[in-house]
Amino acid sequence: MKQFNFLDWPVYKDAQELVSFSLEIVRKLPKEHRFELSSQLIRSSSSVVLNIAEGSGKSSRRDFSHFIDIALGSLYETVANMDILKTNQLINNTDFELAKEKAASIARQLGGFRKKLKT
Repeated sequence: MKQFNFLDWPVYKDAQELVSFSLEIVRKLPKEHRFELSSQLIRSSSSVVLNIAEGSGKSSRRDFSHFIDIALGSLYETVANMDILKTNQLINNTDFELAKEKAASIARQLGGFRKKLKT
C-alpha cells in the first residue's frame, strides 16, 4: 500500500484549493478583522484537509469514516465563516458563491467516500 496516498486524491487537492482560496479572502480583509475572523476561517478550512489526511492513516474503515465526518463538519463551518463575512460586507457575493461551489464539490466527494467506507 502506498504511503501518504491521500496526496493523490482529488478531494484532498480540492480541499487544499479551498484553503488557498480562504487565504486569499483573508488577505483582502480589513486589518481590524484579520485576527478573529481570519483565524477561524483558516482553522476550519485547514481542518478539512487535515482530517482527510489523518483519517487515511487509520487502520479501520470505521475510524476513517469518523474523520470524514469531522472533515464534513469543518467544511460546513468554513461555509458558515464565509457567510458571516458576506453578511457583514467583508467579502462580495461572487467570492461567497465561489467558496460555496468549492465546498459543495468537496462535500459530494466526502459523502461518496463515507458511503464507500460503510459498504
